[in-house]
Amino acid sequence: MEKTDICGVFFDNVTMEEAVGAALSLAGRGGYVVTPNAEICWRCKNDREYRDVINSASLCLPDGAGVLKAAKILKTPLKEKVAGVDFGKRLVSAAARKGIPVYILGGKPGVAEKAAERLKSEFPELTVAGVGDGYFNKGGKEADGIAEAIAGSGAGILLCCLGFPAQETFAARYSKMPGAPLFCCLGGSVDVYAGTAKRAPKPFIKANCEWLYRLLKQPSRLGRMLVIPKYLRYVRKFAKKEKK
Repeated sequence: MEKTDICGVFFDNVTMEEAVGAALSLAGRGGYVVTPNAEICWRCKNDREYRDVINSASLCLPDGAGVLKAAKILKTPLKEKVAGVDFGKRLVSAAARKGIPVYILGGKPGVAEKAAERLKSEFPELTVAGVGDGYFNKGGKEADGIAEAIAGSGAGILLCCLGFPAQETFAARYSKMPGAPLFCCLGGSVDVYAGTAKRAPKPFIKANCEWLYRLLKQPSRLGRMLVIPKYLRYVRKFAKKEKK
């Protein structure tokens, strides 16, 4: 699959449909999917170990307007944004049709259960192999036990919604276990599936301005949102150096 280098992060240049198809072909075979946005890319710039985790993923999907803008600045445009929350939903739909069991991990206690109920209601053929919350020690024996339970559940796909960087490092550590499903790192998507968080209205999504909607709803996110212009300034400087 074609890779596009965006300042050291190697994205798969795919459409949503291609991403779902690729993930289905990996279901039940271990490996992991990451969905970096500008904030994650900025983290990769400053954290080589984490960047290696991202670049070792089976699929790296561009989630966010900042990443698409960066690709254009570098004159290596990506086909389209593949938002993790949408990718996860479409993958679940396809998994339900194909009889691939799904495990849901993340969120506060009870959220994964709500997500499972709502997804089952929307996709009656869906088999939920298990659920679990994200409140556990990601690097200790507790994590070992959870990973073993997931591997033994019969799931072909895991919706791994632990937030970055925890979800990616968890996936890199455990996705090679015998019987491991495909780990799909989807951040706060579990809250959207559960109905405890809302997506931006369609006009915001269509205009690639979900970040603005989130900021309007949660002004406390300003510090995180300021990473986007920092990242794009860095990309512009990188592009100028490459020209020389």
